[in-house]
Amino acid sequence: MTTAPGGPYSGMPASQLGEQGWERPWSGPNGGQCVEVKRLADGRVAFRQSTDPAGPALIYTAEEMTAFVAGVKQGLADHLTLPHRVP
Repeated sequence: MTTAPGGPYSGMPASQLGEQGWERPWSGPNGGQCVEVKRLADGRVAFRQSTDPAGPALIYTAEEMTAFVAGVKQGLADHLTLPHRVP
């Protein structure tokens, strides 16, 4: 991913992206530990941990998000929800 100098970058403190616009689309019965997302002005999407809103933000392009969602819909991430097996 490329960004303009001084612009948002993956790993930056999420607090530097402001407090407005963060959403919890996957909020559930997990004790308030949620992933929050924010669509940035340039179309990228930022993710942060709700319990650490000043922690690092992971930033993905619209193309990366499209590929991820398509892969999930195709079942390519199903193995991530299976019980952990110790070899």
